[in-house]
Amino acid sequence: MIRRDALDQLPVRTALPALRAALDGPGTAVLCAPPGTGKTTLVPLDLAGLTGEGPVRRVLVAEPRRIAARAAARRMAWLLGERVGERVGFTVRGERRAGPRTTVEVVTTGVLLQRLQRDPELAGVDVVVLDECHERHLDADTSAAFLLDVRETLRPELRLVAASATTDAEGWARLLGGQEGAAPVVEAAGVSHPVGVVWAPPERPVRPAHGMRVDPALLAHVGAVVRRALREQTGDVLCFLPGVGEIGRVAGELAGVEAEVLQVHGRAPAEVQDAVLAGGSGVRRVVLATSVAESSLTVPGVRVVVDSGLARVPRTDHARGLSALTTVRASRAAGRQRAGRAGREAPGVVYRCWSEGEDGRLPAFPDPEIKVADLTAFALQSACWGDPTAGGLALLDAPPAGALAAAREVLTAIGAVDEAGRATGRGARMARIGLHPRLARALLDGAPEVGARRAAEVVALLSEEPPRAYGDDLAAAWRTARRGGDAYGARWRQEARRLASAAGEPSAGSGAGGRGGSAPDAGQDAGAGAGGGRTGGGGGAAAASDDAVAGLVAALAFPERVARARGAGSFLMASGTGADVAGAGTGAQAGWGHRAGSVGGGGGSRLRDAGWLAVAVADRPVAAVSARVRLAAVIDEETACAAARALYSSGEDVRWSDGDVVARSVTRLGAIELAARPLSAPDPGLLREAVVSGLRREGFGLLRWPAAATSLRQRMAFLHRELGAPWPDVSDTALLERVEEWLGVELGRARRRADLARVDAGQALGRLLPWASGDAARFDELAPERIEVPSGSRVRVDYGGEQPVLAVKLQELFGLQESPRVAGGRVPVLVHLLSPAGRPAAVTADLASFWRDGYRSVRAELRGRYPKHPWPEDPSAAEPTRHTSARLKRG
Repeated sequence: MIRRDALDQLPVRTALPALRAALDGPGTAVLCAPPGTGKTTLVPLDLAGLTGEGPVRRVLVAEPRRIAARAAARRMAWLLGERVGERVGFTVRGERRAGPRTTVEVVTTGVLLQRLQRDPELAGVDVVVLDECHERHLDADTSAAFLLDVRETLRPELRLVAASATTDAEGWARLLGGQEGAAPVVEAAGVSHPVGVVWAPPERPVRPAHGMRVDPALLAHVGAVVRRALREQTGDVLCFLPGVGEIGRVAGELAGVEAEVLQVHGRAPAEVQDAVLAGGSGVRRVVLATSVAESSLTVPGVRVVVDSGLARVPRTDHARGLSALTTVRASRAAGRQRAGRAGREAPGVVYRCWSEGEDGRLPAFPDPEIKVADLTAFALQSACWGDPTAGGLALLDAPPAGALAAAREVLTAIGAVDEAGRATGRGARMARIGLHPRLARALLDGAPEVGARRAAEVVALLSEEPPRAYGDDLAAAWRTARRGGDAYGARWRQEARRLASAAGEPSAGSGAGGRGGSAPDAGQDAGAGAGGGRTGGGGGAAAASDDAVAGLVAALAFPERVARARGAGSFLMASGTGADVAGAGTGAQAGWGHRAGSVGGGGGSRLRDAGWLAVAVADRPVAAVSARVRLAAVIDEETACAAARALYSSGEDVRWSDGDVVARSVTRLGAIELAARPLSAPDPGLLREAVVSGLRREGFGLLRWPAAATSLRQRMAFLHRELGAPWPDVSDTALLERVEEWLGVELGRARRRADLARVDAGQALGRLLPWASGDAARFDELAPERIEVPSGSRVRVDYGGEQPVLAVKLQELFGLQESPRVAGGRVPVLVHLLSPAGRPAAVTADLASFWRDGYRSVRAELRGRYPKHPWPEDPSAAEPTRHTSARLKRG
C-alpha cells in the first residue's frame, strides 16, 4: 500500500511536472532541491511511474556512499509499502538486494561505473539520477561524463538528471546540455524549518589539523559542546567529525551522558547504520557521524547539530608517490548541508565549533576530487572507455596534466595500458575487479604465488584500511581480522570472498570492453608475477608464512614503497622518500594520537627491528622530512627485489659528491643502494657529466682564475653587453650551456677536483672568441686590456663594473683633451683621477669639462699637500709626467 500521506508531504512534488517535461523534451535536467524535500526518494519513484504518474520506466539512482544507497532504497520501499528488493532495490559493493520486479535500483557511483564498462548502453535503463552531485566525487564526475558520451553516441533517448541541494547549477546545466545549449534547471522550493546558529569556538587556541591528525584538545572541546547542547536543547544530537578515529575519541569524552551514543560511518555494520536511520525508541540519542550523514538521508529525531568544522578528503603527493586522506576545514557549502540536518523535521539549532569571523574565510565549496586525488583508477576507467587522454570526456574540471601523466606511468608499469595509453586485456580485467589498479595488480599477480584466497584476504585488508586497534603490522592485522568478530572483520571476510572469486577468473584476452571496443593485449604480462615462484601455487602457497604472504602482496601493490632499514626505526623507500615507524624519527614525533600499538609487538617495535618492509599505508606529516608508516609488512631483500623488479638496475654510478668525483659500480632498487664497488675506469661520458654537475653545483671557482683570466672574462662580458653578437655571453648560465665548447678538452682529462684546479680558465675562455668570423682579431682594439696615457704609461682598464674604469694619476693626463673611449669609440672610459698618493681626487667621463671646471678646485686642495708635484694653471697645455717637479727640472 502506497503511503500517500507521506508522499504528499514532500515539497519536491511541486517540481515534478517541470522535471518530467524537461526529460520528455531535451532529456536532461538539473534538479536543485533543498535537504528534506524528497528529491532522493520521491523523484525516482515518480520518474519510474510507481506513484501512478506517467509511464513505467526503469530508473537507476547513483549515490556517492553505500550507507546513502541503502537508506534511500529502504525509504522508497517503505513509501511503497514494500520490502527492499521488490520494486525498489539497491546494489553496493559486496551486497545486492534486487529482483526481476525491481524498477528503481539505487547503486553507488562505483557500481555504476562498473556497469557502464560492462554494458555502455545500460540496456533496460530509461533514467539515471546522479544524486548529491555537488560533492564532486571522482566516480560521480566520471559517471556523468560516460553517461553523456552514451547519450551522444549510443542512446540519445537515455534520460539524465543531476540532483543536489547545493551545487553549481549553471555549470551542470551547461555540461548536461552540451552543444544543444544548457539543460533545464528545475528548482524545488523547500519547506525548511529554521535552524539557529550558536558559535562555539574553543576558549584556547588549538593546533590546526593536518594529515590524519586532529588536536585532542579540539576533540575534547567538541565533546564538551555536545554535552552543552544536551543541556540547552531538546531532541537528538547529530555531531559531525572527520573520521572513525575522532568518532571513537569523542565517544570516550561522552562517557556517562544520559543519552545513547551511536556511531555512523562507512565502516559501521549495515545493521547499525540501519538502526540509526530508523529512529530512536524513546531514548535520547547522540549520533556521532562522518560526512556520510551530510546528505541523502534523514536521521529521525535530530534537532541539534554539533559541527566540528572538519572533513577528511583524499590528497596525493605525486612527487613522493604517497596517497592518503587528509583533514581539512569543511567548506561553507558542507556547513550548510550539515546544519540542514537539524531542520529536517522541526526547528533546530547548529553549534559550530569555530568563530563567526572564521566562517567567512572558509572555502565556498569543497575541492573537486579530480583536482586533488590519485587519478590512477580514473585513468584506467578512461582507457577502458576508449579515451586514454580523457580529452573527449565532458567533465566540469579537466584532470591536472601532471597527475594524469603520473597515473599513466603507474598503469604502464603494471601492464594495464600499452605505450599508447590504451587498455590491455589485463587492464580491462583489473577494471572489472572494482579495486584501485595497484590492488588489482597485487591480487592478479599475487594469487599465482600465494594462492587466490590468501592474496584476496590481504588485498581486502588493503582496500579498506583496518581499524587502528589492529596495529601497524599488516601480518598481525591479518591474523586479527581472521580471529575477530567485529564489524570490520565481517566486511573484510565478505570482500575477501568476492576478491578470491575474481582472482580465480580466467585471464581476460578479449580487450578492454567499454565504448571503445577491444584494444591489443600489448603488455598484458608486463609487471606480472613476483618472480621465482618462491611461495608459488599449490603446497608452497599454503606453507608460506603470513609475513611472507602479506609482504609479497603489499610489495606488489606498492613496489616503490619497499623500504630498507637505515637504523633506529628509520627506512628508505625505493621511491627515495624516507619512512619512519612509530616512535622513530621526525615522522612519529610530529604526530598526535599515532596509530595504536601493533598486535604483533607493541608500538610497532617489530617493524622497527626489520631489515626490510613493504609499506602499504604511509603519510607525510606537514614539515616532516620523512613519511610515517601506518601499515607495513616485514619482508626480505629477495621479496623486495622480486616485487619491485621493474625498479631494479645495475650500472656505473659516476657523480659529483662531497666536492669530488665518485665512480662506482652500483646495484639499486630504485633509490635503495643494494651493493657498490669502486670503478677504476669509469665511462668517459658519465665522468664528463659528473664534472659538469660539479661545476653547476659549486661554480667555476673550481677552475684556476689568474688575473689575466678574470680580466679576459670581464672584457668579453663588456663587449657582449655593449655590442652584442658576435661577442659571446660569458655569464655562469651561458658558460654552462656551452661548457663542452670551451672546456671540452679539459673536461675529457679531468678525473677529480684537483684536475679542475689546474685548468687555466683564461686559456679555455679564449676558445669562445669569434675566431671564425675574424672579429676576434679586433678584441684588443675594442676592449684593450691597457690604454697608453700621455705620460707614456700603459694603464690597465678595469671592466668589472657598469662602465670601464681607468685609474691614473692626474699629472699623467696633462695635455689630453678628451676622455679615452673603447668599443669602437662608443663607450667613454670613466677616468678616476688619482692624487700623487694614489687616492681618488676626482671621477669624470668628460676630461675636457674637468680641465675647464673641476681642476681648479682639485689643484687648490692638493697643491699644498703635494708641493713637489707639478700643478700648472693650464693642465691642458702642460707636459704630462709621472714624476715630481724636481726630477723634471733635473731632466
